[in-house]
Amino acid sequence: MSSSLQQLRQYTTVVSDTGDFGSIRQYSPQDATTNPSLIYKAVEMPEYRPILDSVIKDHRGMDLPKDRKIKLIVDQLLVTFGTKILEIVPGRVSTEVDARLSYDKEGSIEKAHAIIDLYQKRGIAKERVLIKLASTWEGIKAAEVLTKEGIHCNMTLLFSLAQAIACAEANVQLISPFVGRIYDWYKAKEKKEYVGADDPGVQSVRKIYAYYKKLGYKTEIMGASFRTVNQIVQLAGCDLLTISPALLAELTKSEAPVPRQLSPEWASQQEVPRIEMNEKAFRWMFNEDAMAVEKTAEGIRLFAADINKLEAQIAAAL
Repeated sequence: MSSSLQQLRQYTTVVSDTGDFGSIRQYSPQDATTNPSLIYKAVEMPEYRPILDSVIKDHRGMDLPKDRKIKLIVDQLLVTFGTKILEIVPGRVSTEVDARLSYDKEGSIEKAHAIIDLYQKRGIAKERVLIKLASTWEGIKAAEVLTKEGIHCNMTLLFSLAQAIACAEANVQLISPFVGRIYDWYKAKEKKEYVGADDPGVQSVRKIYAYYKKLGYKTEIMGASFRTVNQIVQLAGCDLLTISPALLAELTKSEAPVPRQLSPEWASQQEVPRIEMNEKAFRWMFNEDAMAVEKTAEGIRLFAADINKLEAQIAAAL
């Protein structure tokens, strides 16, 4: 009998959501995603601290203002982790732009160029890197510019159809709707448990999938931020799913059936009205979704806080 993970791989690309190389090797994903929080957690682990120490050592003697040096070290650290991950996975790695630039289009573009340049200096083609940007209007517009330059983007902190439509119209490579955080919000607000297809996070991705496939958008959909195996199983057939090591372990140990839930054929049968999207429509439609507004802002704050912690750690070491 095939494991649940093997069954899932039949119709969904499995991506690892971690900065832990050992875990990535164990589960052999196609791609891997990282973010500042995952990298911060990784360098807190004894086996990965030498990577941070090495990057700091390489930059200690540079004649630069301290704050500029720290930001450069952070970029190098993210790219060092990404480079090592690409030695393990056959596909792509996602590297995140500083969350504090989430409302700065030009700053996001500049940071993305800097990250891609660091990868290319290590001999890594830009096709193997996904630049992660928050799905704010400014982040989406930055991604649109980068996409035209041939730089692929992964739009993160995505909680609503408004964000998904704007991303698709910008022709971005990939979006990462946050299933678990949507579930968290509704569970807390409604004071009830959600299971199976009733899960609001699952329903959100199903709606986005139907919209993209029915209307012919090429942007890939990668469900993210899972809390349970059941959420993953409910989205079997989604283009990609990025899964934490703990949930990958559960899927490996289980032999429960994983039938396909999403397919282009299923999407073709759904009623999907096209929504015209521009900045005014985006801002109003997004504003009308309290969950999306709250979770996007919270996510940006949390990622920014972990960047601040990482910079403090580097400042102390310098």
